[in-house]
Amino acid sequence: MSQKNREGKRSARERLREQREKDRARGKRKRTLGVAGAVVAVLAVAGGVGVFATKVNQDSGKSGSSAEPPRGATGKGDLVIPAGKRAAPATLTVYEDFRCPGCKQFEDVFHRTVNQLEDRGRMRVRYHLVAIIDGNLGGTGSVRAANAAACAQDAGKFRAYHDVLFRNQPEETRDAYAKNARLIRLADKVPGLNTAAFKKCVEDGRHDGWVRKSHADFNRAGFASTPTVLLDGKSIYGPKTPLSPNKLKRMVAAAAKG
Repeated sequence: MSQKNREGKRSARERLREQREKDRARGKRKRTLGVAGAVVAVLAVAGGVGVFATKVNQDSGKSGSSAEPPRGATGKGDLVIPAGKRAAPATLTVYEDFRCPGCKQFEDVFHRTVNQLEDRGRMRVRYHLVAIIDGNLGGTGSVRAANAAACAQDAGKFRAYHDVLFRNQPEETRDAYAKNARLIRLADKVPGLNTAAFKKCVEDGRHDGWVRKSHADFNRAGFASTPTVLLDGKSIYGPKTPLSPNKLKRMVAAAAKG
């Protein structure tokens, strides 16, 4: 075989190898874009349910580097805000993000029932505040709102302010809760909350580090979305687990009977 023919065959092999490498790279890019598109589709189809994200924006308050828990926080690492009587026969665990439309949907339907069951001593609620939407869409509103809710917990007014935040939730893509001034104005809707102490707590980001720690704990637990709702440790709310206020009441009543 002549030198010219050998070089021609080698060049053809090299061109073929280069083309295969380009095809593989193109396929990898398509798979990556496909995964990103799937996440966006899930967000849209699920009505804004927060989908798992590992990174949370760190630029929040002034002093939120330490994980200072709010007053009365319990559980491992003091990451739980409790509501209701300790001796209640049933325990509802809720992982929520104040920017998450799916969480607002849950609260719109269930908050009255949940509050009634708490007040009657039939159910205790353990709230975990997380920041999925900050990680998915950018911004700091999830962390800022959760910090403000923790500040309300310091003042003994968590439940009322929690409900106010969900009633006034901005559109998911508008990071309006990143503004401390808005969070402080909303405190006017809770009698006695908008004090100098509350304002300083919000503006200083006193509990920002605690919120980020709570979010990291949510990730380690392996949950994939918000809201995640458990009754006595068992998931009871989701696309494959229909729930109504009356069904929740029956489940709590059954738990009371043992």
